[in-house]
Amino acid sequence: MNTVAGIFQTRADGARAVESLRGLGLSEANLSLLTPGTSAPEAESDVETSDTEQPGMGNALGGLVGGAMGAAGGMTLGAAAASLLVPGVGPIMAAGIVGAALFGAGGAAAGMAAGGALEDNIAHGLPHDELFVYEDALRQGRTVVIAQVEDDEQAKAARSALDAAGAESVDAARESWWVGLRDAEDEDYTGQGRDFKTDEPIYRRGFEAALHPQQRGASYAESASRLRERYSDAYEHEAFRRGYERGRSYHQTLQERQRS
Repeated sequence: MNTVAGIFQTRADGARAVESLRGLGLSEANLSLLTPGTSAPEAESDVETSDTEQPGMGNALGGLVGGAMGAAGGMTLGAAAASLLVPGVGPIMAAGIVGAALFGAGGAAAGMAAGGALEDNIAHGLPHDELFVYEDALRQGRTVVIAQVEDDEQAKAARSALDAAGAESVDAARESWWVGLRDAEDEDYTGQGRDFKTDEPIYRRGFEAALHPQQRGASYAESASRLRERYSDAYEHEAFRRGYERGRSYHQTLQERQRS
């Protein structure tokens, strides 16, 4: 399976999008809604995190609960709901198996939903490369809806439903995120006597690589084998390495702001 996602300004808008996706015949097991949590003080007191911790790890607030979570206007996703503290983001609610799995509660969520039968399907196709985009949206108080789809036809229908519900695409959100960072990255890179305009595509790949869950908190040297596997055409480039280290610093700064 693959995923299709949309980002919404409000939880209610996201809930309406979920209803539209249901209308296409998508199973609740393949739908998730991620939305900012509302219990930050409790989250901070109950969950310990570290600089290298994966998203969603630590003690889940309230654990995973069976049944439904009323996310907005009576919308429910009956598979699973988790309240989690995501380092660098804060408390979130993840309704649905896909969202819970993406933020670190996958095995338990799948087990509660269907005796583990869905676990392999959930693990395959999770959009880890897009996780930082979802996190940025959640930091801004926005809501993310994710649908797992079986084929291109279903993906096209799901995208159309999300668009009709007023979603911003993940690609558009990703570009907006980078635009917000670009001037500072340009200034830093150019200040080292380098050509940002020429090197930006490779530099940006390195920056984003540092935000992948499997690399977070790790130095370029510590991640070398994974980077070689994923970015074989770019990882040895100096611009990629410098972008990676800047991305690592960016993530650390987000975590520090959350703790302050």
